[in-house]
Amino acid sequence: MPQVSLEHLHDLAQRALARAGAHAEMAAATARALVYADAHGLSSHGVARVPQYALHLRNGRADGSARPEIAAAKGGAVLIDAGSGLAFAACALAVHEAIGRARDLGVAYVGVTNSHHFGAAGYHLEAVGAAGLVGMAFGNSPAAMPAAGGSRAIFGTDPIAAIFPRPRAAPLLIDLSLSEVARGKLMIAAKEGKSIPLGWALDKEGKPTTDPNAGLEGSMLPMGGAKGAMLALIVELLVTALTGAAIGFEATSFFVEEGNRPRLGQAFLVIDPMALSGRAVYDERIETLLAAMTEDPAVRLPGARRHALAAKAAEGGVAIPAALHRELVELAG
Repeated sequence: MPQVSLEHLHDLAQRALARAGAHAEMAAATARALVYADAHGLSSHGVARVPQYALHLRNGRADGSARPEIAAAKGGAVLIDAGSGLAFAACALAVHEAIGRARDLGVAYVGVTNSHHFGAAGYHLEAVGAAGLVGMAFGNSPAAMPAAGGSRAIFGTDPIAAIFPRPRAAPLLIDLSLSEVARGKLMIAAKEGKSIPLGWALDKEGKPTTDPNAGLEGSMLPMGGAKGAMLALIVELLVTALTGAAIGFEATSFFVEEGNRPRLGQAFLVIDPMALSGRAVYDERIETLLAAMTEDPAVRLPGARRHALAAKAAEGGVAIPAALHRELVELAG
């Protein structure tokens, strides 16, 4: 696989998206998020998504001219309308609003509606951690997982992320999908002609499968069985009932060429520790817990591997499949 610098990868992604119809701000915001994912070892949410996004821009599933705007606001609660554009500029506005209002009011909850795939959930919280605030991110996606006890896909894989700033270290960043694995891993496996482990997905008949294409046509298995499905239900309601966004089963899969505008939802909860226990107590509590955890040499703090990969990628770039690199070059013109 060719080794590609982050700058070159960003340039290819941005030009490909702009050529497909995204305005300059949307293309740049999306390229930044995708390259971040690749640099942090999250290739399923990286530039491998560019061909999919470009197709959605071309076939009208995403509006490349959309600009996010505040649709409603009351105190620490805000609703952002993404206008059916790609999600990243809308999420950036949402996080900006959440940080500002949390500083003023102690807490803020900002939802995004009429949105699209928002990539790696943790990416959006980097600014929250840098501001010294605690944050959580939630999002839904087209139906991929059944409800507890069911076999028909109802919920998305519905990721959750959280960030906790630390006084003398990088923030603690936790980012997880509520499916056993992110659906993007099936997309990558399908493109590379590889099989997937049993326990990741079911085919459309509800049977376990090792074929990623069959899994993409079927459903993902929730992590932890019924408990994972219940968490997905919580996320689905947080980002749809409070925002008016589409529920997972109302959005056409990202992995088909034709379909509706997904109109998905995201939400960001930001809290100022100064409004509660205060900075000194907050810092002491988080460091006491992390110190106890790492007394066990087998424990690795969430995000540690990603930070190491990002530092390495900043110097030497990342490896991407040759076929994907050729496709990006072609899409970029």
